[in-house]
Amino acid sequence: MINRRHLLTTLLGGVAAAAAMPRAGAQTSRMTAYGFSFPGLKGGEIKLADYAGKPILVVNTASQCGFTPQYAGLQELWAEFKDRGLMVIGVPSNDFGNQEPGGPHEIDDIARGRFGITFPIAAKTVVKGAGAHPFYKWAADARPKDLPRWNFHKYLVGRDGYLVDAFGSELEPMDTRVKTAVARSLTVV
Repeated sequence: MINRRHLLTTLLGGVAAAAAMPRAGAQTSRMTAYGFSFPGLKGGEIKLADYAGKPILVVNTASQCGFTPQYAGLQELWAEFKDRGLMVIGVPSNDFGNQEPGGPHEIDDIARGRFGITFPIAAKTVVKGAGAHPFYKWAADARPKDLPRWNFHKYLVGRDGYLVDAFGSELEPMDTRVKTAVARSLTVV
C-alpha cells in the first residue's frame, strides 16, 4: 500500500528543489542597469549606480549621422525633466556606418560645442555584436526585439533599474511617445 504522506512529502520536496534551481538567464534578469558603468569621454566613469532610483535614457550617438541633430532634442528633453530626476547618457559608437570616426576631442566638439550638450557623454563604445559593452548585452537579453539598428537608438531604464521602453533611431527625443514614457517613469515608485 502507498503511504500518501510519504508520497506527498517526496513530491513537494522535488517541486521545492526545482523551484530553487537557477533558471537559464535568471542571473541576468535579476541584474539591473545600475550594475553597469561607462568610461567617460573625458576620463572617469559614468556609474549608472550613481543614478539609482532615477530613470535613465541611454542613447547610442554618432557625430556624422543624419540623426545627429537629435542631440538638440536630447538636451531639450533632459533640460525639461532633469530637475524631476531624469538622467540622459550619450554613448558614442562607430558601429553603424562608421559615423563616429573621431576621438574624444572631436566627439566633444560636436556634442558640447555644436549642440550644447550638458548631460554625461561616454567614451566611444561598441553597442552591438559579440564585443558590445555589457550594458548593451544586458539590454539585448532583456529586449531582444528592440536592438539598436542604427545611431540614436534610445533605451529607457526605469527607476527600478530595469528597461521599461526602447525607441528606434527615427523617433525624435521630444516625440510625445518618448516624453510620455519618461514622464510615466518619473512617477512610478
